[in-house]
Amino acid sequence: MRPPTGAGRRLRAAHGVWMALALTGLGCWVGRLALLFSAGACGRLDRLELLQAYDANPLTTALNMLAPVLLIWLFYFLTRRAWAGYLGSFLPTIGVAVVNYYKIGLRGDPFLASDLRLAAEAGGIVGRYDLEVTNLLLLALASLAGGLLFAALLMPGGALGRRERGFGALSCLALLAVAIAGPYSSQSAYNGTGTSVFYIHPWSAQETFVARGSTYSFLHSIQDMFPDLPPGYRRERAEAELGRYPDSDIPEGRKVSVMGIMLEAFCDLTDFAPLAGQPGVAELYAPWHALEERSVSGSLLTNIFAAGTVDTEWGFLTGYSTHGAFRGPVSSYVWYLREQGYQTFGSHPYYGWFYDRERINQYLGFQDYWFRENHYGALVDEWTAEEDSDRLVAGELLGQLKERVQDGPCFSFSVTYQNHGPYDLDASNWNVYLTPEGSGLTEESCNVLNNYLSGLATTIEAMTGLTQELEAMDEPVVLVLFGDHKPWLGHWESVYQELDIPFYDGSPQGFANYYATPYLIWANSAAKEALGRDFTGVGGDFSPCFLMQEVFDQCGWEGPGFMKLAREMRDITPMLHASDLFWLDGAPADTLEGEALDFYHLFLRAQYYREKEVRK
Repeated sequence: MRPPTGAGRRLRAAHGVWMALALTGLGCWVGRLALLFSAGACGRLDRLELLQAYDANPLTTALNMLAPVLLIWLFYFLTRRAWAGYLGSFLPTIGVAVVNYYKIGLRGDPFLASDLRLAAEAGGIVGRYDLEVTNLLLLALASLAGGLLFAALLMPGGALGRRERGFGALSCLALLAVAIAGPYSSQSAYNGTGTSVFYIHPWSAQETFVARGSTYSFLHSIQDMFPDLPPGYRRERAEAELGRYPDSDIPEGRKVSVMGIMLEAFCDLTDFAPLAGQPGVAELYAPWHALEERSVSGSLLTNIFAAGTVDTEWGFLTGYSTHGAFRGPVSSYVWYLREQGYQTFGSHPYYGWFYDRERINQYLGFQDYWFRENHYGALVDEWTAEEDSDRLVAGELLGQLKERVQDGPCFSFSVTYQNHGPYDLDASNWNVYLTPEGSGLTEESCNVLNNYLSGLATTIEAMTGLTQELEAMDEPVVLVLFGDHKPWLGHWESVYQELDIPFYDGSPQGFANYYATPYLIWANSAAKEALGRDFTGVGGDFSPCFLMQEVFDQCGWEGPGFMKLAREMRDITPMLHASDLFWLDGAPADTLEGEALDFYHLFLRAQYYREKEVRK
């Protein structure tokens, strides 16, 4: 084979330059398109201002461009086809951006790497939402088609040999690995991007996510799937620290049954002044408020908004402020009660595979659990369960408790499914509590609220009716009711915005508006007599991880050693938020100092030890 002539060498050099510029340019366009989706994901933020902020921060832009550029080169080297390189870059990058765009708009939380574990659940959830085909999505489809045509027609493969392609592919993989382990995982780099040009509230997970671009933020979240050890953690040290808090048994004469029910998307909308003044809304909540007067009540300061229900659920059952994926039996308050002679069981009228509850509830210590597959499927279909199942569930739980309490004290914990979002944007199929004329809201917002409130009315009726039935029992029972998170109210929080409810104004009330849900602890007369307590008053506001401790306190039980440790932690800060926030002097705070910080680290070590090292 004759060596190339001077003209041939120049042609090859020109081809190489063209391919380098074109591939890199297409990769940068993919990164830029992902930034367009990021800028439009959060309805409160101005899209143009956000795009300008990206451009003003070169590090933010570079980290959002780097991954798609490396991907396009990687797939080009693997296939020697520019169109395949474009497809290999476009699909994962824009896929993350699109999912994040709709996930924030529909459910209020960003798309994290850990969400990939819930792919099966996501398919079922998405089908319940009306996915609007926006101009951004049309632009993405046009970009996909245009980029493929451009690459196929104007970017010939060239004469790269196997060695060159192999070296290039390995280089791209190595650079990706170094980038993910380095700048994408660096907390200092993350802190230095995204928030310096315009106002982003640190309490908002969605705002801090989109402020840095979906590609960068998603890759940064990979490290959360492999959490670091708590400061100063050693197994022996954590075991010794927790060992200073021995378990205490529940006295035999004080073992009353406990029934916990987590209510789907339950919140008190009369906390918001524009709705508290609406007669229909006030009347709807009146029975709930009357029940609160006969209970210990307060607010849970949850980690989540409109989604992520198991975070609140598992915080209550374990006492953990944070948790990983439960992959085997794990220490929990359920196991403690089971070891104290309690029967442990529960109920959820949806599928057991949802959040992997069928398996994880066994890990947490439940002996028996009813799901759609093994109980509710014969009683209610999944669509009716979403709209009207709380009365059925309350009746089933009551019957189950009455039967089993004959064999000894019970711990029953159930999760409702009625009123799961989204709520219909069209005219209400149920009651009408708000009208555009009487509320000043748009018809669509009134429809969303009417459909949500109609379901809530049935929930309140079912729960207050349950207390009447429990009151008639001779056996002592304590009932714990709480909401998991604030409800979805319109795409991109549209109803909240129309009501002008402050979320991120820096005030304690703004924080509560976003994260707080009600709880109450009620006891029947038999339980009050057995425990010598009246179960009324203010329980305080705190994280879900402290709710079981409050139940034990109201019952006069000391509980397991970890709960004793948690009491001291709650005395320092009643909130341990997933956003690394605490509650000091009546307001959120981002730091602890001195002995308070040392004790927090001790708490984290004990928590990690119980979750990861102690197996049942």
